[in-house]
Amino acid sequence: MQFPPLQTDRLTLRGFELSDIPALLPLIGDRRVAATTLRIPHPYTEADARDFITAAQQDLATGRELHVCLELRENHALCGGAGLRFEPGHHRAELGYWIGVSYWGNGYATEAARALVKYGFGRLALRRIHAGHVADNIASARVLQKIGMRHEGSFPQHILKWGNFLDLELYGMLASYADRPRDTP
Repeated sequence: MQFPPLQTDRLTLRGFELSDIPALLPLIGDRRVAATTLRIPHPYTEADARDFITAAQQDLATGRELHVCLELRENHALCGGAGLRFEPGHHRAELGYWIGVSYWGNGYATEAARALVKYGFGRLALRRIHAGHVADNIASARVLQKIGMRHEGSFPQHILKWGNFLDLELYGMLASYADRPRDTP
């Protein structure tokens, strides 16, 4: 699978490269970032970054997953990451994203998520895209609502993170209602 870089108003979404590691580590290595995600470990080491990028490149080549770095167009600074985890037999994918703490509150997650959803439904002809967030991550809920996803349910104590069981909130959308007007701003 090939992934052409995507451009939004403020971001370039492109594949991760090993040369991104020095910029990646201080962002993804922040405990506050790991605390808001389902799959980012803490501490996050250079070996973790190298393994992730190598696996991401292999996953892209085989069509299993798409991981992209989010780069600010104005200065090429890396500000986060996003991706789609594919289930090709079902024509669906799981959306995920994270933003470095110093970039929180600027709408970058919404901008990137919107671009990946458009790419997934358009270029990849997916039928469904879904996402989940831990219940206390209200910012992530707002991102999913802003891009038009609908809350589909909750899984109480579904995730074990750092010795605590956390509730997971589930959102999703179908290609057939991706462009309909949203109930939320």
